[in-house]
Amino acid sequence: MVIVFIFLMHVIFIIYVFVKKLKKESLSSALIDLALIIILFSVGWSLTTMLAKLIWEPIGFGKHFDRDTIALTILTIVEYFFYKIYYKGFFSTASGKGK
Repeated sequence: MVIVFIFLMHVIFIIYVFVKKLKKESLSSALIDLALIIILFSVGWSLTTMLAKLIWEPIGFGKHFDRDTIALTILTIVEYFFYKIYYKGFFSTASGKGK
């Protein structure tokens, strides 16, 4: 169930960035950002899975938080900080100040 939530968060983020880039810039820019997010997710998931295999057993911390879920959680945390830096000023409020 946790994996589904993490995937859903990524899908919502991809759609949000795509639509926002499409409105602000162009279709090609939105598609490039879409490709960037998908590639970073794929490569990052592979790397965090290798790291998780070195540290945790397949059972992880229980039925709903196994090794794959741990890898996706680590990836999501790393992605959060990366995208916060990469899209600095992109997610702004109505007053023009960033979050």
